[in-house]
Amino acid sequence: MYDLIVIGGGPAGLTATIYAIRKRLNVLLLTKDLGGKTNYHLALPWIEDYQVIRGLEIVNKFRNELEYLDFARQMDTAEKIDKRDGRFLVTTRDGTILESKSVVIATGARQVRMNVPGEKEFTMKGLCYSALSYAPLFIDKTTIVIGDNELALRSAGELATVASHVYLVCTGNQVLDSPLWMKLQSAMNVTILKGHQVVEVKGDEFARVLVTRDPAGRTAEYEADGMFVEKALTPQTDMVKGLVDLDDTGRIIVDCANCTNVPGLFAAGDVTNSYAEQVLIAVGEGAKAALSAYEYLLPMLALTPVA
Repeated sequence: MYDLIVIGGGPAGLTATIYAIRKRLNVLLLTKDLGGKTNYHLALPWIEDYQVIRGLEIVNKFRNELEYLDFARQMDTAEKIDKRDGRFLVTTRDGTILESKSVVIATGARQVRMNVPGEKEFTMKGLCYSALSYAPLFIDKTTIVIGDNELALRSAGELATVASHVYLVCTGNQVLDSPLWMKLQSAMNVTILKGHQVVEVKGDEFARVLVTRDPAGRTAEYEADGMFVEKALTPQTDMVKGLVDLDDTGRIIVDCANCTNVPGLFAAGDVTNSYAEQVLIAVGEGAKAALSAYEYLLPMLALTPVA
């Protein structure tokens, strides 16, 4: 039986695992890859790597340690988590059942895709899914945000403070009743394309043009220096549905110490209801989750003095 199983190998999961190892816990990282969303980097023709704050140095350091400590990781996916008799049973995709005294869930959230021609080809080549991470790079540039939820509004609002122009492509016709929506409607450098459907992404080496269809069926092309798909985030919480409390978007509800409502079960990163989907925030949340797990486990651990 493990002291701790960490599920998910993104920034939060990597950090939690390394912190647990340094606390001398018998820990296993269960993940299909190492690095999560940090494996994807937005490429832009005018940007050098040093201009982007990604937290990659920290994440890569932790990833390199775990690549060396292969006994502490298993490249698999968790399908189901149960709690019985005070212990957790983690069932993997291949049917293996792992036992642990505690669990940290750091499985992240998937972006909702547009599923149109050109999207896959130009992903991270002028088109990406996190305007809040890259907005400062678009000073005096033309940008496009696709989405009609609060995340899209926040992204368009932040870009509008630096970009020369922002196109907000709202695929629906609903009116979002919020102060930010009203501000965007009156902003001189924001054009709202309500009811437009994305048809295609075009470009050369980078995404350059977004093709849309308006409610009347007419197509139009909009040139931009960068495009951001902000349709929604889908938290990967299927393995704990019915076990822990989730909010109305399906994210795991945690307190300030990353504890869930289930003793011994912790969560960190984009899978939780914590504020902002950022790498550096996920790193900090992973550290907190590991420290909370250690505190929970401390009464159960054998205290063996070092000779």
